[in-house]
Amino acid sequence: MILKKATVLIVDDDPDVLTAVKLLLKTEAREIITEKNPENLNWLLQRNEVDLILLDMNFNSAINTGNEGLYWLRKVKEWKPDVCVIMITAYGDIDLAVRSLKEGAQDFVVKPWHNEKLINTIKDLLDKKEGGTKTTKTPVKSTAGDTSILGESDVMQDIFYKVNKIAPTDANILILGENGTGKDLMAKAIHERSLRADKPFIKVDVGALTDTLFESELFGHKKGAFTDAREDRMGRFEEAQGGTLFLDEIGNISLQQQAKLLTILQNRQVTRLGTNKPVDVDIRLICATNVPLSELANENKFRKDLIYRINTVEINMPPLRRRNEDIVILARHFAKLYASKYLKPSMDFDAAAINKLKSYNFPGNVRELQYTIERAVIMADDSTLRPDDLIFSILETSTESVVDADNIPLSALEKNAILRVIEKHNGNITRAAKELGLTRTALYRRLSKYDI
Repeated sequence: MILKKATVLIVDDDPDVLTAVKLLLKTEAREIITEKNPENLNWLLQRNEVDLILLDMNFNSAINTGNEGLYWLRKVKEWKPDVCVIMITAYGDIDLAVRSLKEGAQDFVVKPWHNEKLINTIKDLLDKKEGGTKTTKTPVKSTAGDTSILGESDVMQDIFYKVNKIAPTDANILILGENGTGKDLMAKAIHERSLRADKPFIKVDVGALTDTLFESELFGHKKGAFTDAREDRMGRFEEAQGGTLFLDEIGNISLQQQAKLLTILQNRQVTRLGTNKPVDVDIRLICATNVPLSELANENKFRKDLIYRINTVEINMPPLRRRNEDIVILARHFAKLYASKYLKPSMDFDAAAINKLKSYNFPGNVRELQYTIERAVIMADDSTLRPDDLIFSILETSTESVVDADNIPLSALEKNAILRVIEKHNGNITRAAKELGLTRTALYRRLSKYDI
Protein backbone atom coordinates (compact mmCIF):
# COMPACT_ATOMS: atom_id res chain seq x y z
CA MET A 1 0.00 0.00 0.00
CA ILE A 2 1.28 3.45 -0.84
CA LEU A 3 1.20 6.14 1.85
CA LYS A 4 -1.08 8.37 -0.24
CA LYS A 5 -3.88 5.81 0.18
CA ALA A 6 -3.21 5.03 3.85
CA THR A 7 -4.90 6.03 7.09
CA VAL A 8 -2.40 6.74 9.86
CA LEU A 9 -3.33 6.91 13.56
CA ILE A 10 -1.00 8.75 15.97
CA VAL A 11 -1.46 8.03 19.68
CA ASP A 12 0.57 10.24 22.04
CA ASP A 13 -0.35 12.26 25.13
CA ASP A 14 1.92 15.11 24.01
CA PRO A 15 -0.13 17.53 21.88
CA ASP A 16 3.05 18.95 20.34
CA VAL A 17 3.96 15.51 18.98
CA LEU A 18 0.45 15.04 17.57
CA THR A 19 0.58 18.42 15.86
CA ALA A 20 4.08 17.88 14.48
CA VAL A 21 3.30 14.45 12.98
CA LYS A 22 -0.05 15.61 11.58
CA LEU A 23 1.61 18.54 9.82
CA LEU A 24 4.40 16.28 8.55
CA LEU A 25 2.04 13.67 7.08
CA LYS A 26 -0.75 16.04 6.02
CA THR A 27 0.27 16.01 2.37
CA GLU A 28 1.67 12.44 2.45
CA ALA A 29 -1.24 10.29 3.71
CA ARG A 30 -4.91 9.98 2.81
CA GLU A 31 -6.11 10.50 6.39
CA ILE A 32 -4.41 11.39 9.68
CA ILE A 33 -6.13 10.60 13.00
CA THR A 34 -4.68 11.89 16.27
CA GLU A 35 -5.51 10.71 19.78
CA LYS A 36 -4.14 11.69 23.21
CA ASN A 37 -5.80 8.92 25.25
CA PRO A 38 -4.77 5.33 24.42
CA GLU A 39 -7.92 4.04 26.15
CA ASN A 40 -9.82 5.21 23.06
CA LEU A 41 -7.76 2.96 20.78
CA ASN A 42 -10.31 0.14 20.50
CA TRP A 43 -13.13 2.57 19.71
CA LEU A 44 -11.03 4.23 16.99
CA LEU A 45 -9.96 0.93 15.44
CA GLN A 46 -13.57 -0.26 15.28
CA ARG A 47 -14.69 2.87 13.42
CA ASN A 48 -11.74 3.42 11.10
CA GLU A 49 -9.78 1.30 8.63
CA VAL A 50 -6.37 2.14 10.09
CA ASP A 51 -3.32 0.98 8.11
CA LEU A 52 -0.55 2.13 10.46
CA ILE A 53 -0.29 3.33 14.06
CA LEU A 54 2.38 5.54 15.59
CA LEU A 55 2.19 4.59 19.28
CA ASP A 56 3.99 6.29 22.16
CA MET A 57 5.86 4.14 24.72
CA ASN A 58 4.72 6.11 27.79
CA PHE A 59 1.40 7.60 28.83
CA ASN A 60 -0.03 9.14 31.99
CA SER A 61 -3.01 6.82 31.77
CA ALA A 62 -5.04 4.68 34.15
CA ILE A 63 -3.01 1.66 33.04
CA ASN A 64 0.11 2.07 35.14
CA THR A 65 2.34 -0.86 34.24
CA GLY A 66 5.57 1.10 33.92
CA ASN A 67 5.63 0.33 30.20
CA GLU A 68 2.21 1.36 28.91
CA GLY A 69 3.40 1.26 25.33
CA LEU A 70 3.90 -2.52 25.49
CA TYR A 71 0.50 -2.95 27.11
CA TRP A 72 -1.30 -1.01 24.37
CA LEU A 73 0.76 -2.70 21.67
CA ARG A 74 -0.48 -6.10 22.87
CA LYS A 75 -4.04 -4.79 22.88
CA VAL A 76 -3.71 -3.45 19.33
CA LYS A 77 -2.34 -6.79 18.12
CA GLU A 78 -5.25 -8.51 19.86
CA TRP A 79 -7.85 -6.23 18.23
CA LYS A 80 -6.20 -5.71 14.82
CA PRO A 81 -3.37 -8.24 14.25
CA ASP A 82 -2.56 -7.01 10.75
CA VAL A 83 -2.12 -3.31 11.50
CA CYS A 84 1.45 -1.95 11.32
CA VAL A 85 2.71 -0.37 14.54
CA ILE A 86 5.68 1.96 14.96
CA MET A 87 6.59 2.76 18.55
CA ILE A 88 7.61 6.32 19.50
CA THR A 89 10.28 6.35 22.18
CA ALA A 90 12.86 8.48 23.95
CA TYR A 91 16.53 7.45 24.34
CA GLY A 92 15.94 6.12 27.84
CA ASP A 93 13.28 3.66 26.65
CA ILE A 94 15.18 2.10 23.76
CA ASP A 95 15.51 -1.23 25.61
CA LEU A 96 11.72 -1.31 25.96
CA ALA A 97 11.34 -0.38 22.31
CA VAL A 98 13.55 -3.29 21.29
CA ARG A 99 11.34 -5.55 23.40
CA SER A 100 8.30 -4.18 21.56
CA LEU A 101 9.64 -5.73 18.33
CA LYS A 102 9.23 -9.16 19.91
CA GLU A 103 5.70 -8.20 20.93
CA GLY A 104 4.74 -7.51 17.32
CA ALA A 105 5.77 -3.92 16.58
CA GLN A 106 7.28 -3.44 13.14
CA ASP A 107 9.72 -0.66 14.06
CA PHE A 108 10.39 2.21 16.45
CA VAL A 109 11.51 5.82 16.08
CA VAL A 110 13.50 7.81 18.61
CA LYS A 111 12.54 11.35 19.64
CA PRO A 112 13.53 13.72 18.16
CA TRP A 113 13.35 12.06 14.76
CA HIS A 114 14.40 13.18 11.30
CA ASN A 115 11.25 13.92 9.31
CA GLU A 116 12.48 12.39 6.07
CA LYS A 117 13.58 9.22 7.84
CA LEU A 118 10.20 8.85 9.59
CA ILE A 119 8.35 9.20 6.29
CA ASN A 120 10.63 6.63 4.64
CA THR A 121 10.12 4.21 7.54
CA ILE A 122 6.34 4.49 7.19
CA LYS A 123 6.49 4.05 3.41
CA ASP A 124 8.74 0.98 3.69
CA LEU A 125 6.43 -0.71 6.19
CA LEU A 126 3.32 -0.06 4.10
CA ASP A 127 5.11 -1.39 1.01
CA LYS A 128 6.05 -4.56 2.89
CA LYS A 129 2.49 -4.93 4.14
CA GLU A 130 1.14 -4.64 0.59
CA GLY A 131 3.62 -7.22 -0.66
CA GLY A 132 2.78 -9.66 2.13
CA THR A 133 6.27 -9.48 3.59
CA LYS A 134 6.54 -10.28 7.27
CA THR A 135 7.87 -7.29 9.17
CA THR A 136 7.97 -8.59 12.71
CA LYS A 137 11.52 -9.92 12.34
CA THR A 138 14.18 -7.45 13.36
CA PRO A 139 15.55 -6.01 10.10
CA VAL A 140 19.25 -6.03 10.92
CA LYS A 141 22.49 -7.14 9.41
CA SER A 142 24.62 -9.71 11.16
CA THR A 143 27.56 -7.36 11.58
CA ALA A 144 27.95 -3.97 13.20
CA GLY A 145 30.12 -1.82 11.03
CA ASP A 146 33.22 -3.40 9.48
CA THR A 147 34.34 -5.09 12.69
CA SER A 148 34.27 -8.72 13.79
CA ILE A 149 31.05 -8.39 15.79
CA LEU A 150 29.16 -11.38 14.46
CA GLY A 151 26.15 -13.25 15.76
CA GLU A 152 22.78 -14.73 14.93
CA SER A 153 21.59 -15.16 18.51
CA ASP A 154 18.52 -13.22 19.62
CA VAL A 155 20.49 -11.18 22.13
CA MET A 156 22.97 -10.05 19.47
CA GLN A 157 20.23 -9.31 16.95
CA ASP A 158 18.61 -7.01 19.52
CA ILE A 159 21.95 -5.24 19.99
CA PHE A 160 22.54 -4.86 16.24
CA TYR A 161 19.07 -3.39 15.83
CA LYS A 162 19.65 -0.94 18.67
CA VAL A 163 23.01 0.09 17.19
CA ASN A 164 21.38 0.80 13.83
CA LYS A 165 18.90 3.07 15.59
CA ILE A 166 21.16 4.99 17.95
CA ALA A 167 24.38 5.25 15.93
CA PRO A 168 23.18 8.12 13.70
CA THR A 169 22.23 10.16 16.78
CA ASP A 170 24.57 12.07 19.09
CA ALA A 171 23.37 10.23 22.19
CA ASN A 172 26.06 9.42 24.76
CA ILE A 173 26.41 5.66 25.08
CA LEU A 174 27.56 3.44 27.94
CA ILE A 175 28.70 -0.05 26.90
CA LEU A 176 28.61 -2.64 29.68
CA GLY A 177 30.02 -6.15 29.65
CA GLU A 178 32.63 -8.55 30.92
CA ASN A 179 36.23 -8.45 29.70
CA GLY A 180 36.57 -9.87 26.21
CA THR A 181 32.98 -9.32 25.07
CA GLY A 182 33.91 -6.77 22.39
CA LYS A 183 33.08 -3.44 24.00
CA ASP A 184 35.84 -1.60 22.11
CA LEU A 185 34.76 -3.13 18.79
CA MET A 186 31.18 -2.07 19.48
CA ALA A 187 32.29 1.49 20.20
CA LYS A 188 34.16 1.59 16.88
CA ALA A 189 31.18 0.10 15.07
CA ILE A 190 28.87 2.79 16.48
CA HIS A 191 31.29 5.49 15.32
CA GLU A 192 31.48 3.96 11.83
CA ARG A 193 27.68 4.05 11.55
CA SER A 194 27.36 7.59 12.93
CA LEU A 195 27.15 10.91 11.12
CA ARG A 196 30.66 11.57 12.51
CA ALA A 197 32.23 8.56 10.74
CA ASP A 198 34.57 10.74 8.67
CA LYS A 199 35.87 12.46 11.82
CA PRO A 200 38.37 11.11 14.40
CA PHE A 201 37.69 8.13 16.66
CA ILE A 202 39.86 8.58 19.76
CA LYS A 203 40.17 5.85 22.39
CA VAL A 204 41.53 6.41 25.91
CA ASP A 205 41.93 3.77 28.64
CA VAL A 206 41.06 6.15 31.45
CA GLY A 207 41.19 3.45 34.11
CA ALA A 208 44.97 3.32 33.79
CA LEU A 209 45.55 7.07 34.24
CA THR A 210 46.80 8.71 37.44
CA ASP A 211 45.17 12.02 38.49
CA THR A 212 47.95 14.09 36.87
CA LEU A 213 48.03 12.05 33.68
CA PHE A 214 44.22 12.07 33.56
CA GLU A 215 44.04 15.84 33.14
CA SER A 216 47.03 16.06 30.82
CA GLU A 217 45.84 13.18 28.63
CA LEU A 218 42.23 14.31 28.31
CA PHE A 219 42.47 18.09 28.51
CA GLY A 220 46.01 18.80 27.26
CA HIS A 221 48.65 21.12 28.71
CA LYS A 222 50.80 24.15 27.97
CA LYS A 223 54.57 24.04 27.99
CA GLY A 224 55.87 24.36 31.55
CA ALA A 225 52.55 23.43 33.18
CA PHE A 226 54.42 20.73 35.13
CA THR A 227 57.96 19.32 35.27
CA ASP A 228 57.86 17.15 32.14
CA ALA A 229 55.65 19.48 30.07
CA ARG A 230 58.34 20.40 27.51
CA GLU A 231 55.88 21.49 24.80
CA ASP A 232 52.24 22.38 24.25
CA ARG A 233 50.05 19.32 23.90
CA MET A 234 46.49 18.92 22.70
CA GLY A 235 44.26 16.72 24.89
CA ARG A 236 42.14 13.82 23.67
CA PHE A 237 38.94 15.88 23.83
CA GLU A 238 40.41 18.32 21.33
CA GLU A 239 41.84 15.50 19.19
CA ALA A 240 38.34 14.04 18.91
CA GLN A 241 36.85 17.37 17.79
CA GLY A 242 33.85 16.68 15.55
CA GLY A 243 34.19 12.92 16.06
CA THR A 244 33.86 10.32 18.81
CA LEU A 245 35.72 10.06 22.11
CA PHE A 246 35.75 6.54 23.58
CA LEU A 247 36.61 6.35 27.28
CA ASP A 248 37.33 2.72 28.16
CA GLU A 249 37.24 1.36 31.75
CA ILE A 250 35.29 4.42 32.93
CA GLY A 251 34.22 2.50 36.03
CA ASN A 252 37.76 2.56 37.41
CA ILE A 253 38.34 6.32 37.62
CA SER A 254 38.46 8.08 40.99
CA LEU A 255 35.77 10.38 42.37
CA GLN A 256 38.10 13.34 41.83
CA GLN A 257 38.56 12.40 38.18
CA GLN A 258 34.81 11.93 37.84
CA ALA A 259 34.17 15.48 39.08
CA LYS A 260 36.59 16.92 36.50
CA LEU A 261 35.06 14.86 33.69
CA LEU A 262 31.53 15.88 34.68
CA THR A 263 32.47 19.57 34.52
CA ILE A 264 33.83 19.15 30.99
CA LEU A 265 30.73 17.28 29.81
CA GLN A 266 28.40 19.87 31.31
CA ASN A 267 30.23 22.88 29.87
CA ARG A 268 31.39 21.26 26.64
CA GLN A 269 34.67 23.09 27.16
CA VAL A 270 38.17 22.00 28.15
CA THR A 271 40.93 24.06 29.68
CA ARG A 272 44.49 22.88 29.15
CA LEU A 273 46.69 22.57 32.22
CA GLY A 274 48.69 25.77 32.65
CA THR A 275 46.11 28.03 30.99
CA ASN A 276 42.85 29.74 31.90
CA LYS A 277 41.48 29.76 28.37
CA PRO A 278 38.59 27.32 27.76
CA VAL A 279 38.27 25.65 24.35
CA ASP A 280 34.87 24.57 22.99
CA VAL A 281 34.65 20.87 22.13
CA ASP A 282 32.12 19.04 19.97
CA ILE A 283 32.38 15.30 20.52
CA ARG A 284 30.14 12.24 20.72
CA LEU A 285 30.98 10.36 23.94
CA ILE A 286 31.03 6.59 24.28
CA CYS A 287 32.13 4.98 27.55
CA ALA A 288 32.68 1.36 28.51
CA THR A 289 33.21 -0.60 31.71
CA ASN A 290 33.24 -4.16 32.96
CA VAL A 291 31.76 -2.97 36.27
CA PRO A 292 28.06 -3.97 36.56
CA LEU A 293 25.65 -1.03 36.51
CA SER A 294 24.30 -1.99 39.94
CA GLU A 295 27.82 -1.70 41.37
CA LEU A 296 28.51 1.48 39.39
CA ALA A 297 25.45 3.08 41.00
CA ASN A 298 27.15 2.97 44.42
CA GLU A 299 27.68 6.68 45.11
CA ASN A 300 30.70 5.92 47.29
CA LYS A 301 32.43 4.77 44.09
CA PHE A 302 30.75 6.57 41.24
CA ARG A 303 28.75 9.80 40.94
CA LYS A 304 25.16 9.26 39.85
CA ASP A 305 25.05 12.60 38.05
CA LEU A 306 27.96 11.41 35.90
CA ILE A 307 26.19 8.10 35.18
CA TYR A 308 23.18 10.02 33.88
CA ARG A 309 25.46 12.21 31.78
CA ILE A 310 27.30 9.32 30.07
CA ASN A 311 24.38 6.88 29.94
CA THR A 312 21.77 8.33 27.60
CA VAL A 313 21.63 4.84 26.10
CA GLU A 314 23.28 1.69 27.43
CA ILE A 315 24.32 -1.41 25.53
CA ASN A 316 24.93 -4.65 27.41
CA MET A 317 27.42 -6.87 25.59
CA PRO A 318 26.52 -10.45 26.58
CA PRO A 319 29.15 -12.97 27.68
CA LEU A 320 29.81 -15.71 25.15
CA ARG A 321 28.19 -18.31 27.42
CA ARG A 322 24.88 -16.49 26.89
CA ARG A 323 25.15 -16.64 23.10
CA ASN A 324 26.29 -20.22 22.68
CA GLU A 325 24.78 -20.46 19.19
CA ASP A 326 27.28 -17.83 17.99
CA ILE A 327 30.40 -19.77 19.03
CA VAL A 328 30.75 -21.77 15.80
CA ILE A 329 30.05 -18.68 13.65
CA LEU A 330 32.79 -16.76 15.44
CA ALA A 331 35.20 -19.71 15.42
CA ARG A 332 34.87 -20.14 11.65
CA HIS A 333 35.33 -16.41 11.16
CA PHE A 334 38.57 -16.43 13.17
CA ALA A 335 39.77 -19.60 11.43
CA LYS A 336 39.33 -17.92 8.04
CA LEU A 337 40.97 -14.72 9.28
CA TYR A 338 44.09 -16.39 10.67
CA ALA A 339 44.43 -18.92 7.86
CA SER A 340 44.70 -15.94 5.52
CA LYS A 341 47.06 -14.06 7.86
CA TYR A 342 49.45 -17.00 8.29
CA LEU A 343 49.21 -18.17 4.64
CA LYS A 344 47.50 -21.43 5.54
CA PRO A 345 44.87 -23.31 3.50
CA SER A 346 41.19 -22.74 4.32
CA MET A 347 40.35 -24.44 7.60
CA ASP A 348 37.26 -25.92 9.20
CA PHE A 349 36.43 -27.95 12.31
CA ASP A 350 35.49 -31.59 12.60
CA ALA A 351 32.37 -32.54 14.59
CA ALA A 352 34.31 -33.36 17.76
CA ALA A 353 36.07 -29.97 17.70
CA ILE A 354 32.75 -28.18 17.33
CA ASN A 355 31.35 -30.12 20.29
CA LYS A 356 34.39 -29.16 22.35
CA LEU A 357 33.89 -25.48 21.50
CA LYS A 358 30.18 -25.60 22.34
CA SER A 359 30.72 -27.35 25.66
CA TYR A 360 33.32 -24.86 26.96
CA ASN A 361 32.21 -21.91 29.09
CA PHE A 362 34.67 -19.32 27.67
CA PRO A 363 35.27 -17.21 30.80
CA GLY A 364 37.50 -15.01 28.63
CA ASN A 365 34.61 -14.55 26.17
CA VAL A 366 35.18 -13.72 22.48
CA ARG A 367 38.76 -12.64 23.13
CA GLU A 368 39.61 -16.07 24.55
CA LEU A 369 37.91 -17.80 21.62
CA GLN A 370 39.86 -15.62 19.18
CA TYR A 371 43.24 -16.44 20.71
CA THR A 372 42.31 -20.13 20.97
CA ILE A 373 41.54 -20.29 17.24
CA GLU A 374 44.64 -18.28 16.31
CA ARG A 375 46.83 -20.71 18.24
CA ALA A 376 45.06 -23.69 16.66
CA VAL A 377 45.52 -22.34 13.12
CA ILE A 378 49.23 -21.72 13.71
CA MET A 379 49.87 -25.19 15.15
CA ALA A 380 47.57 -27.24 12.90
CA ASP A 381 49.19 -29.74 10.52
CA ASP A 382 46.32 -29.86 8.01
CA SER A 383 43.13 -28.03 7.05
CA THR A 384 40.87 -29.77 9.58
CA LEU A 385 40.95 -28.54 13.17
CA ARG A 386 40.40 -31.29 15.74
CA PRO A 387 39.79 -31.27 19.52
CA ASP A 388 43.50 -31.64 20.30
CA ASP A 389 44.17 -28.43 18.35
CA LEU A 390 41.89 -26.44 20.67
CA ILE A 391 43.86 -25.61 23.81
CA PHE A 392 42.01 -23.21 26.10
CA SER A 393 43.88 -20.56 28.05
CA ILE A 394 45.28 -21.74 31.37
CA LEU A 395 44.82 -18.15 32.58
CA GLU A 396 41.08 -18.54 32.22
CA THR A 397 40.64 -22.20 33.12
CA SER A 398 42.53 -21.62 36.37
CA THR A 399 39.85 -19.14 37.42
CA GLU A 400 37.26 -21.83 36.79
CA SER A 401 38.83 -24.37 39.14
CA VAL A 402 36.41 -26.29 41.28
CA VAL A 403 35.64 -24.73 44.65
CA ASP A 404 34.79 -26.83 47.68
CA ALA A 405 31.06 -26.14 48.05
CA ASP A 406 31.13 -27.35 51.68
CA ASN A 407 33.10 -24.22 52.60
CA ILE A 408 30.72 -21.79 50.86
CA PRO A 409 27.93 -20.26 52.98
CA LEU A 410 24.41 -21.17 51.82
CA SER A 411 23.58 -17.47 51.42
CA ALA A 412 26.45 -17.04 48.95
CA LEU A 413 25.27 -20.02 46.91
CA GLU A 414 21.72 -18.63 46.83
CA LYS A 415 22.91 -15.15 45.84
CA ASN A 416 25.08 -16.53 43.04
CA ALA A 417 22.22 -18.68 41.76
CA ILE A 418 19.90 -15.65 41.67
CA LEU A 419 22.50 -13.53 39.86
CA ARG A 420 23.08 -16.24 37.23
CA VAL A 421 19.38 -16.70 36.51
CA ILE A 422 18.68 -12.96 36.33
CA GLU A 423 21.62 -12.54 33.94
CA LYS A 424 20.34 -15.47 31.86
CA HIS A 425 16.97 -13.74 31.42
CA ASN A 426 18.42 -10.26 30.72
CA GLY A 427 17.04 -8.82 33.97
CA ASN A 428 13.47 -10.08 33.39
CA ILE A 429 12.29 -10.63 36.99
CA THR A 430 9.16 -12.55 36.01
CA ARG A 431 11.08 -15.17 34.01
CA ALA A 432 13.85 -15.37 36.60
CA ALA A 433 11.35 -15.93 39.42
CA LYS A 434 9.62 -18.66 37.41
CA GLU A 435 12.88 -20.54 36.79
CA LEU A 436 13.89 -20.21 40.46
CA GLY A 437 10.47 -21.48 41.59
CA LEU A 438 9.70 -18.23 43.45
CA THR A 439 6.99 -15.61 43.29
CA ARG A 440 8.02 -12.15 42.05
CA THR A 441 7.49 -10.82 45.59
CA ALA A 442 9.72 -13.51 47.09
CA LEU A 443 12.43 -12.81 44.53
CA TYR A 444 12.28 -9.06 45.21
CA ARG A 445 12.73 -9.81 48.94
CA ARG A 446 15.87 -11.79 48.16
CA LEU A 447 17.18 -9.04 45.87
CA SER A 448 16.79 -6.63 48.77
CA LYS A 449 18.31 -9.08 51.24
CA TYR A 450 21.46 -9.59 49.14
CA ASP A 451 21.63 -5.94 47.98
CA ILE A 452 21.41 -6.99 44.32
